[in-house]
Amino acid sequence: MSKALDMITRVRGVRGAMLVSAEDGLVVAEQLMEGIKGGAVAALAASLAGRLRRAMDAAGTGTSVFWHLQAEQGALLVVPGSEAAGSLLVVAVTEPDVNIGLVRLELLRVAETAV
Repeated sequence: MSKALDMITRVRGVRGAMLVSAEDGLVVAEQLMEGIKGGAVAALAASLAGRLRRAMDAAGTGTSVFWHLQAEQGALLVVPGSEAAGSLLVVAVTEPDVNIGLVRLELLRVAETAV
């Protein structure tokens, strides 16, 4: 799992990467810079993923493949794991000026191959 998270954290501007259980918001694996509260990030990602899933089901749009929550001091980027992985989320915490497209590609790659 650490090799998979390395792929994400190598991208300039990524402050951390995590694998999170979507069902209960627990951290499965993490590589975070100092000062990032992994438990809080995991709980936020899982809570938002659950709400987003229910809203998308109600709207009839299908499942999400990537979402991006932008904040003043950075962003939270999330990709659901593959069906085989069960209910894992691949999460990145970034700085505001990160290359979102590159991080998205790495998140998708990890979600397809590692989890």
